[in-house]
Amino acid sequence: MKRTLNERAKAFFINMGRRSKVLLIPAVIGLAVCILFARFCNYCRTGTKRFACTCFILLCFMVGNSFAYPVFQEDNGFVSGKQQMPEVVAAADSDITLADEQQIEYDSLKMLDDEDVLDGYEDAELHGMDHADKYLLNEILDENEQLVTDEQELTSITNNKSENRAETENVAFHADDWKLVLINKQHPIPEGYTFSLGTIKTIKGNMQCDERIIEELLRMMQSASDDGVNLAICSPYRDLNRQEVLFNRKIKAYMNKGMSYMDAYALSSQAVTVPGASEHQIGLAIDIVSDTYMTLDEGFAETNAGMWLEQHCAEFGFILRYPKGKEYITGIEFEPWHFRYVGKEAATVITNEGLCLEEFWNKYL
Repeated sequence: MKRTLNERAKAFFINMGRRSKVLLIPAVIGLAVCILFARFCNYCRTGTKRFACTCFILLCFMVGNSFAYPVFQEDNGFVSGKQQMPEVVAAADSDITLADEQQIEYDSLKMLDDEDVLDGYEDAELHGMDHADKYLLNEILDENEQLVTDEQELTSITNNKSENRAETENVAFHADDWKLVLINKQHPIPEGYTFSLGTIKTIKGNMQCDERIIEELLRMMQSASDDGVNLAICSPYRDLNRQEVLFNRKIKAYMNKGMSYMDAYALSSQAVTVPGASEHQIGLAIDIVSDTYMTLDEGFAETNAGMWLEQHCAEFGFILRYPKGKEYITGIEFEPWHFRYVGKEAATVITNEGLCLEEFWNKYL
């Protein structure tokens, strides 16, 4: 029987290797190439359907791209430049020019606060809430039954500070405790989260927050007043609508300075919590200033009120929510006016160990 070309080639290289040891290595290489070539030819012979499908797919891809990129059509003579993109030709013949890209110096850019972005707007969409109101202790009406005026009780709270610290060493914390709920950009308000709003009456009007924190909040204000510090509450509970207005207006304000939407969004989220991820929406966060310093900025930390709050807020269950040096964890700039209720035990631990709430969660929950 007549041998095939492949068989003859293999026999040739085998015989060549047997005849001389010097030709052994070339013979082995030639034999390997012969075998690989034979298998490739056999694959091509038996795989015609696969190759046909591959070629058809490539053809469809090329045809599709020719429609997606008209410049290819022009190069191949299918259409002329004017038929290809009339809107581009019209723009080229007009006086339209692109605006120069603005270079933004982020380091020198002033962070906008709530009042900056609310000035000049009609606030009907904010349900008639006056964002500028700061409620001082002496403006809070006597109808608030939770307000503690007994100096003996307040003194007892302060004197037992060291005792409370010792007690927290054996406290077990639970993730489902309403006081410890973690709300941030990565942990939005849980679906179905519910709470009851309580009202604090003032001369200017009413303000609201979670009813379970009102007593301790007013105790803290009274204690500060006894120490000669007159605190003022602003921005207690905010509903979703108000949070969205603040956030969207801040984005718009930054875009008006020449920023892209994504840059404006990123910068806004450092100062205004993303809607749906704000502790103000669950009534546990309170912005606090004083009668002598009403501005929400870092300078508040150097005032007597700011220092008093940092030193004593844990005695009443509050923590400085966004401390300095923790921005890389919280994702929010330093806010010495923003306080969050977590309960006395957790507040004592967080304050003593110099933690932020995210670190507390990682360590204890």
